[in-house]
Amino acid sequence: MKMNSRAAAKADTYRLQRTTTPENLEMRLMNNCGTILTFGDRILVAGYYYDPNGRCYYGATYRFTTADHTCEGKIELVSISEDTFEDNGHAIAWAMAH
Repeated sequence: MKMNSRAAAKADTYRLQRTTTPENLEMRLMNNCGTILTFGDRILVAGYYYDPNGRCYYGATYRFTTADHTCEGKIELVSISEDTFEDNGHAIAWAMAH
């Protein structure tokens, strides 16, 4: 899936890998207040990126690209929220809706 240039720029800002595994994604995010949830064939992300306005969380979604839906299955970045959120719950809610 080809991302638009704004989403690609956000991925670079947040240092999100375009393709990875759930295990690798979780290891990268967990040390920085991030959370991932497996939701069917998608991975929902609430990531943290400091912003002085206090809205430091963003939402993102990945999707599995193979039938392997384990922690070692391949996933690709699909979308990233335009806005940031006050907490990880709102970021996950955004990801669930997308």
